[in-house]
Amino acid sequence: MTTHDRPPEGFAVIDKAPGCTSHDVVARARRLLGTRKVGHAGTLDPDATGVLILGVGRATRLLRYITALGKVYVATVLFGAATDTADAAGRVVGTWDMSEVTEASARTAAAGFVGEIQQIPPMVSAVRVDGRRLHELAREGRTVPRAARTVHIHRLEVTGFTPGARPRATFETACSSGTYVRTLAADWGAALGGGAHLTSLRRTAVGSFSVAAARPLERLELLAPAVGMRDYATLTVDEAAARAVAHGRRLPASGLSGEGPWAVLDASGSLLGVYERRGDALCPAVVLASGSR
Repeated sequence: MTTHDRPPEGFAVIDKAPGCTSHDVVARARRLLGTRKVGHAGTLDPDATGVLILGVGRATRLLRYITALGKVYVATVLFGAATDTADAAGRVVGTWDMSEVTEASARTAAAGFVGEIQQIPPMVSAVRVDGRRLHELAREGRTVPRAARTVHIHRLEVTGFTPGARPRATFETACSSGTYVRTLAADWGAALGGGAHLTSLRRTAVGSFSVAAARPLERLELLAPAVGMRDYATLTVDEAAARAVAHGRRLPASGLSGEGPWAVLDASGSLLGVYERRGDALCPAVVLASGSR
């Protein structure tokens, strides 16, 4: 196979438009790139916009590492009305006069969510319960018990506030992977003595990949797999070790601390694979290099 015959491979940082699902973006990218091997990291709701990272070709095997990165969002929350989906697409299930809520009280309540908190995944999420995704059950009109999950809110800042019986606040949050911003908004409203839901959501960063560098789907550009793994520690190896990686062999962990993962690169900077510590050795989690090196 010549260089020109190689299928597309790498990551694409997309600025998702409103009105389409993350799966819609993947389907369109498959047509644009001429390959079925396209996946995404970190689902965005249809009405949400912003950074959606696609993996193409063998890079789809690395998407779990992208999903694990922290996220940054800018959003708008409407206090005084709760919906069954905790966003504007849902049915209003409760209303309150929250005219006593001020910008100061909203900020104070927001501060209470910073740090490690527990969240119950919303019924419209993609979490699986007994083999079924919650949003599938929700479409059937079913509500099932969900276990709370630990997430971390690194930052929650009010950037604008409009008072009234139904106050509105714009905010920015930096949070761990797995955080549901719609749940954060609903819990925020409850903490202020009423209810709330999101009216807009935009993801502005996934790890070090910001929306400033994202492109519309129609103008996507592929980044090399090594670039996609830039938020992780790297380990550059010589040719002998590169051959070992290509055959899925262990590497010594001497001089390295932590559990990893490490993006293992050859001398040219190409990504050979991803290794994680197990005991006193580094073991392959994902191998991209060919055994024919």
